[in-house]
Amino acid sequence: MLTIGAFAKACRLSPKALRLYDELELLRPSRVDPDTGYRYYALDQLEQARLVAWLRRLGMPLSRIRQVCALEPADAAREIRAYWAQVESETAARRDLAEFLIDHLISTPRKDTTMLELHYAAHSDRGRVRPANQDTAYAGTRLLAVADGCGPEGAAASSAAVDALRFLDTAELPAGNVLNLLEEAVQGATEAVRDAADGTGEDTGTTLTALLWTGSRLALVHIGDSRAYLLRDGALFRITDDHTVVQSLIDEGRLTPEEATTHPQRALLLKALSPTTPASPDLRLHDAAPGDRYLLCSDGLSGIVPDAHIRHLLTSTPAPDTAVHALIDAANEAGGPDNVSCVVADVVERGLAG
Repeated sequence: MLTIGAFAKACRLSPKALRLYDELELLRPSRVDPDTGYRYYALDQLEQARLVAWLRRLGMPLSRIRQVCALEPADAAREIRAYWAQVESETAARRDLAEFLIDHLISTPRKDTTMLELHYAAHSDRGRVRPANQDTAYAGTRLLAVADGCGPEGAAASSAAVDALRFLDTAELPAGNVLNLLEEAVQGATEAVRDAADGTGEDTGTTLTALLWTGSRLALVHIGDSRAYLLRDGALFRITDDHTVVQSLIDEGRLTPEEATTHPQRALLLKALSPTTPASPDLRLHDAAPGDRYLLCSDGLSGIVPDAHIRHLLTSTPAPDTAVHALIDAANEAGGPDNVSCVVADVVERGLAG
């Protein structure tokens, strides 16, 4: 029998990884001391441990490694071959996209971004199932925002969060870092959510995803699982990361994106604007280009309508108002199980009709 430290050195896995694989029932120790809790491994477990280590070096998710380890050698080999073919296909697609973006950035002359403006539309819908709408969507000359409330005062929380940012539509933007202004505004939004909760406690809160137009850039603030997308030259990019339990499991390799869609905790948030927890949003700047189209949405859209269909609707509907309603209709046609809110904004040269 080998201690966890000795076994880790022999199979080139860290003790931390071995503890995780024990919890996931992927590689259980041969014996656990009932008094000390120390884990001990048998020598004949080294082959499986090394297989796990090799598959992790390939980037295979843990859920798929579990399937491979349960197979006979010939079947396991076929599964690894199929996985690697999928990786090569996805890598080729990403390589083509990278080459396109490099060529596009090199060959496209930079336009005068001071002559750009936004054409926008926003709408929020209750959906087909929910008795009330706890979402809030807003679009103005500078500010675009979507919030998705939860808990007893979720509607009030989402509305209060967005209202706390609306002064940015007319405020004089600083010459320095506009992200500092956004961060201060989010602190105000947190206080507004606390007031809206009115003592209902930690069960009330809201997501918040907003973009602030500076005339040449868009400053992003994001917390929760509402999303922001960028449609550029026909390609759709998600520019926010979900602050959810499921997304953290995907990032750790413990879930695949496909498994996440049916996970029982897929709606459980790790971060949101809450009356009891300080906000720690993501903040960053995005350069804008003529022809860019931005989408902000609650998970009533992104959790129901696949990204490929979202891209199709955004590319096939030229006006922001038409696009917003087409996206909401798609969510409702798919069952409308949640409130759905969308903001669509186009970056256009000033004076062009939208």
